[in-house]
Amino acid sequence: MNELAVGTRVSHPVYGEGIIARSHLTIYEIFFERGGKSEMSKYNPDLDVVEVPADSEPRTGLSLEEIEEVITFVMDKYQGITHTVKMAEKWKDGTLEMKPGNPDLQSKEIPIDGFFHKIVMLRDRLRVLEQNINSHSKLDDEDKVHLQQYITRAYGSLTTFNVLFADKNDYFKGQGK
Repeated sequence: MNELAVGTRVSHPVYGEGIIARSHLTIYEIFFERGGKSEMSKYNPDLDVVEVPADSEPRTGLSLEEIEEVITFVMDKYQGITHTVKMAEKWKDGTLEMKPGNPDLQSKEIPIDGFFHKIVMLRDRLRVLEQNINSHSKLDDEDKVHLQQYITRAYGSLTTFNVLFADKNDYFKGQGK
């Protein structure tokens, strides 16, 4: 299906007829009679064109807003990770068991890989926070240093998890390091 212009009337087997309200990089925002507002892939085979507006012209290029949306999506998806962080071999396929102090309560096991992934995401989000603080235009240097100290202490609190990392360069480092 070719790129459809805003205002194009379409039909969907579930939602009925609708009108394309916005066109993004890979999706259309469509208002349907029966289904309300819905976002659908531009490559959805269930969409049939009912009527193309007379004054419509095919789109060319991307708007600045669409480029920002794509960059934000990619940054969110990869959480600013610049390289692959590997877990130490000895933990592969392992589990983490959490036992409550009360023996009447059930313990919980979780895969270490999932736990490790969350630790890496936390670290990377702290790095993004650090970058946002350092580049923030409304914070003065004193505020930036003050907030940076909290992040450094958070890194220090997470050094216990360094045992999970394969490479020492990926370790959490607190104030003393």
